[in-house]
Order: sequence, then structure tokens, then C-alpha cells
Amino acid sequence: MSIEAVIIDDEAIARDVLCGYLERYCPTVKLIGQASDIREAIPLIKEKSPRLVFLDVEMPYGNAFDVLEACAGMSFETIFITAYAEYSIRALNMSAAYYILKPIDISELIRAVAKVEESLREKESLNRNRVLLENIRLQPAHQQIVLPTMQGFDVVKTNDIVRLHAKGNFTELVMADHSKKLICKFLKYFDDLLTAPFVRVHRSSIVHTGYIKSYHKGTGGYLTMSDGTEVEVSSSYKDQLLKSLGAGI
Repeated sequence: MSIEAVIIDDEAIARDVLCGYLERYCPTVKLIGQASDIREAIPLIKEKSPRLVFLDVEMPYGNAFDVLEACAGMSFETIFITAYAEYSIRALNMSAAYYILKPIDISELIRAVAKVEESLREKESLNRNRVLLENIRLQPAHQQIVLPTMQGFDVVKTNDIVRLHAKGNFTELVMADHSKKLICKFLKYFDDLLTAPFVRVHRSSIVHTGYIKSYHKGTGGYLTMSDGTEVEVSSSYKDQLLKSLGAGI
């Protein structure tokens, strides 16, 4: 498989390093162009129609999301390159996007390219770029999250998730329609990913505060959810829960 690719990065040294790494460690990638900012990037992508874009998140005259917006009608895989930024990383993770952190680690680059190769071979219908763009525009409560499953991916609205429970190496998501999804991710992955209105209430549980029906006092106490389910609250997470609810109990 040959994957035609372009690099979009405002740092010439970073482009040169990535070119060298790709040539040596990722022989399936064939570079067909480079750009240093979004003014060059957008016409380059439209002219070359690459299958893969290595895209720096922060650049002069705009950012990666501006590039994706301008090329929304095109289909290509994206590997984002970014210095650590909490908001960017969270958005990329929620959209199951491929990304590598600066300075580039060769093993991370190889893994990201391998995932793109697998995606292209399987011709997955999931459009990560579309999900990412929608999440950037939406408030957290209305964003979507991409969930890896045995069959591929499910895209669900975060506001439809009632609660999450640890199940060994998996996490079980209980949805508003009472369906359940078993995802091969630790609960900590979702704890790092999901912000308010989600709150950790136990080492084994995260809940959406919008679905809490009542709180019952105790050492930690317990919650009654809108579906009638009771969820234990541990004493170590009690204050965090009450703060999120704006309660002074």
C-alpha cells in the first residue's frame, strides 16, 4: 500500500525531521507536498487530494480546525501533530483522532501511521474529521464521543450517557435509552476525557449529573438515578459530587 501524504507545519525543522522519519521508518507513506501555514495548506490539499495529512494543530493565520473546515468536502485521514494542550488533546481523543506530540517520538509515529493504514484497508466509514469539527463547535454537554467496539466504532452524544461503570479492563456505558455498551477502555480513560456534567462518584463509577434524581446521605451516601438505579458514592468522592451539584450538604 502506498499512502500519498502532505505535511502542514509552520516549523521548517519540524517538517524536515518528520520527512526524515517517514522516509526511514514509514516506507508506505509517499510525500507529495508541504505547507507552512493554512494559506498554503488549503490550496495544497485541494490540489493534491492526499489520502493522509500530517497537520500541526497551532499555526500562523489559523489552526488545524480551520484547515479541516475549509476542506470539509474532502475525504482524507489526518494525523495531528501538537505540543501538549489540554483542550486540543481532549477534543482529539473524543473524536478518536490520530495524533502525536511534539517532539515527535518515532514509535508513536509508526503506530499512528499503522492505524491509518489499517483504517484505509478496512475503508472505515467513520469520519473522524467531521466528528472533531462538530465537537469544536458544540458545548461539552452536546458533544459526541467515538467509542471503539469489536465491530468498529460507535459515535454517541455525551448527553445520552447516563452513567459509566468499571468492569475489569472494560467500561460499561449505560445510555438514556437503557441500552448498554461495553468498551475496551479503563474507567480512568473516560474520567480524563469527560468534563462536567460528568462527575466521578466512586472508583468504579462516573455519572451524568443531569440524570441524578436524588442523593441520600451517609458516609459517602448513594445516588438514585433517573432510571431508578442506585449508585454508591464513596466518601473520597463525596465532596467533589456535592460541589458539582452546587450543594452544601
